[in-house]
Amino acid sequence: MFTGHIDEIGTVVAVDEARIVVRAPKVAAGTPGSISVNGVGLTVVPAGPETNLLEAALSAETRRRSTLDQVRPDTPVNVEAPLALGDPLGGHLVQGDVDAVGKVVRVDDEGPMRRLWIKPPERFLSLIVAKGQVAVDGVSLTIAEVARDRFSVVLIPLTLRATTLSDLSAGDRVNLEPDLVTRLTRCRPYDPVRAVSQVVAALPWAGRLTGAGGVQKAVAQLASGGAVLVWDPDREGEGDVVFAGARLRPEAFTFLLTQVCGHSTVPCAPEILDRLEIDPIPGPGDRHGTRPHVPVDLVAGTGTGVSAAERAATVRRLAHPDARPDDFLRPGHVFPLAARPGGLAERAGHTEATVALCVAAGLPPVGVCCEVMNPDGTMAKAADLEISALRWGLPLLDVADLVRHL
Repeated sequence: MFTGHIDEIGTVVAVDEARIVVRAPKVAAGTPGSISVNGVGLTVVPAGPETNLLEAALSAETRRRSTLDQVRPDTPVNVEAPLALGDPLGGHLVQGDVDAVGKVVRVDDEGPMRRLWIKPPERFLSLIVAKGQVAVDGVSLTIAEVARDRFSVVLIPLTLRATTLSDLSAGDRVNLEPDLVTRLTRCRPYDPVRAVSQVVAALPWAGRLTGAGGVQKAVAQLASGGAVLVWDPDREGEGDVVFAGARLRPEAFTFLLTQVCGHSTVPCAPEILDRLEIDPIPGPGDRHGTRPHVPVDLVAGTGTGVSAAERAATVRRLAHPDARPDDFLRPGHVFPLAARPGGLAERAGHTEATVALCVAAGLPPVGVCCEVMNPDGTMAKAADLEISALRWGLPLLDVADLVRHL
């Protein structure tokens, strides 16, 4: 069993119809009984006196059903050692059984991120769940979007540096393996089990995350249209759910209104509000230095502007680079906030954290944040937020981690 958390990029030394030899000093030092090479689980056999080499049996069937038929000497490959008792689960559960070979049909650079669109065989599509997990060439990734005959994944800088996925281009073939829980429940016709599989598939990135790796995972979640929980223990003593404005869907706004229950606002880089001629609200502001601006609605709306769909559309237009001042009615029901020009270095608040996360995700500097309120009307604190993060399947980060690593 593997996790899709790559240990190192190895190099193929030799390959033929019966074996493959890979130079992978880090993994070889652990003398594993099996390895994953580009997502293919292989049994290791003694490789002679060189301790940095791994030799594994390679059958004709394995070559035929995976991309190992195209590797040659000097080909870089993703290498992972199997899970041992007590090891952390860095990605999701991966068996090393390639279910399909997909084709990369499009590659989009999105700031520091890269989005891959992959077209799998039709039989594999039933195993793809948006916001679930998939292993691509052995790398555990979150599925960002699912279209009619393809799906996309977003590669964060950490993944681009630590795996061979940075070398992929349109036309390349990749090994695919779905989340284990989804695979186990695929034959069950009732929806509740499928819903549970989606939640479980998201668990590796749910709950408290720390350090540069945790920040990168949260950024990837935001880039794919998901949400992040940000805890500010010092300034406000509150936690906010954050979405990227450019990716905001009506369902996300409904979630903020019905589950998160705080006051939804739209942090923006100050130059956005200046360009759209959205003025500050007069007065000294709140006790935490927040800078509220005149609330707006989208002119193109047909209702009152209050519905989740209309508010989401207003936010998306605020984030659109072609937006103009006359696109908005004033006052309205969407509440912009101006981030400080110096960002998190000037003020380590939720407003600046939201904008910084959007920028790190390669998206316009417009987001949505909403404080988490408990059912009894009190504001959620650290313990409440950890429970909410697991219940909602969201990563939870401290503002201090964002200050250090964004």
